[in-house]
Amino acid sequence: MTHKISRRSVLAGGAALLSMSAMARSALAQEARLRVLWWGSQARADRTNKVNQLFQEQNAGVAINGEFLGWSDYWPRLATQVAGRNAPDIIQMDYRYIVEYARRGALAPLDDYLGSVLKVEDFDQVQIKGGSVDGKLYGISLGANSAAMMVNAAAFEEAGVDLPSPSTTWEEMAKIGAEITQAGKRKGFYGLSDGSAVEPLLENWLRQRGKALFTAEGKIGYDANDAAEWFTMWQNMREAKACVPPDVQALDQYTVETSPLSLGKSAASFAHSNQFVAYQGVSKDKLALRSHPLISKDSKGGHYRKPSMFFSVAAQTKDPELGAKYVNFFVKDPKAAEILGVERGVPESSAVREALAPTLDELGRAMLDYVSGLGPLAGELPPPPPSGAGEAEFALRNVAEQVGFGQLDAKQGGETLVNEVSQILARG
Repeated sequence: MTHKISRRSVLAGGAALLSMSAMARSALAQEARLRVLWWGSQARADRTNKVNQLFQEQNAGVAINGEFLGWSDYWPRLATQVAGRNAPDIIQMDYRYIVEYARRGALAPLDDYLGSVLKVEDFDQVQIKGGSVDGKLYGISLGANSAAMMVNAAAFEEAGVDLPSPSTTWEEMAKIGAEITQAGKRKGFYGLSDGSAVEPLLENWLRQRGKALFTAEGKIGYDANDAAEWFTMWQNMREAKACVPPDVQALDQYTVETSPLSLGKSAASFAHSNQFVAYQGVSKDKLALRSHPLISKDSKGGHYRKPSMFFSVAAQTKDPELGAKYVNFFVKDPKAAEILGVERGVPESSAVREALAPTLDELGRAMLDYVSGLGPLAGELPPPPPSGAGEAEFALRNVAEQVGFGQLDAKQGGETLVNEVSQILARG
């Protein structure tokens, strides 16, 4: 068979080749692509997306795809993606999960990039160690923070109640909460959120008693009697109407937007200091940062300065060096720092802190002052939580809710919580 080749077919073929060539060049130009996954509020997303855009502008041919979720939705999504071999290249990682994900082989060690790509020599070495597991570095801290109370200063003033001080005890805080509720200045309004399910708050309370959430060996650090006392304290506050009732607390999905404070249901909620910007962003009233109450006037306090969160590079990423470069940009670039402020915590880099301090607004300065001014209320950073710590946090929430709704009494709640957490940690 004879095939005739016309001029039209040659031109069409040439055009197709040129089109394919252009597509190839375009693909090459966009070959470097990073997916970034984080939890947080819309305010955090806006800042992160601006930094991502800045990184793209300074790194031609690199595309950044960002995605964010609320805390409760984040961890199931991440677990699913890691299991499905579809992990994001850059993972926002928490102190309580980093051991689990590192030992699972989901994170890439970053040690080879220290001093070359990762310029973190001016970081506090305690915070560097906080991102290490079994002698290898798996996370770079995005900032330092500490647990804190978010307090609606305007609501306190309306009720004629003084703001809590660093020496305020839990007994006094319960009375303060009841006074605000009884003042009745706002409809359906209570003094406190119900903090019985808030793990960092329980940890602070335990540390004041000389105990911990977890031991250095990865076992539970408290017993059923401790947990029962904790649930009893909150049950007493519910009965005194010092804190919101269980049906109101159940609205909290552990996001800034769904907190009883943000929903206009309470004058105080419990979070981390770096969330202050986001809380103020959704509140019409002026907020203030306060430390957690003491178990007694002579207590040393249960706070500590911790990495607010890390950026880790996924073991599945095609370009770990590019991932490390992105992380370094996030924590060291002056323009990125100006965009990010202290929303993820006080920057770990001393150079970045010094450059950023004069540019901070009132909220930023309040966060910086809070973290640096804890004084004797702050103790040593505990060991990284063991594998299963994330699941243990959800167990606390479930049991606390059952106690709140009267499905378990405080003693039963304490026994149930300790049994469930012990079983979770035993599985590893």
